[in-house]
Amino acid sequence: MQQGHALQSHISVDRSINRAYLNNMTLEIDAIGLLCPLPVLRLRKRLQPLASGERIRLLADDPAAVIDVPHFCNESGHILIDTQDNNGVLVFEVEKSG
Repeated sequence: MQQGHALQSHISVDRSINRAYLNNMTLEIDAIGLLCPLPVLRLRKRLQPLASGERIRLLADDPAAVIDVPHFCNESGHILIDTQDNNGVLVFEVEKSG
């Protein structure tokens, strides 16, 4: 290899991916098996670097999460978009506020 020459990749990259699609992807936290306050603490940590309007999905089976997650969203100003119970697994979708 000659010095001064950068290695070039021969992999073709499709740069035409729709950026809006990437921005609307939802992150997911698997907090199944974790007890209070760990699901909310994980949610808070993962929300911190996100931009306003980005969404995250939290999966939890701790019964206290039904109270803890809405309370966290109310206190921190984030928006609880949806809550579902899928056979004992609680699914919360949260949007980060500005």
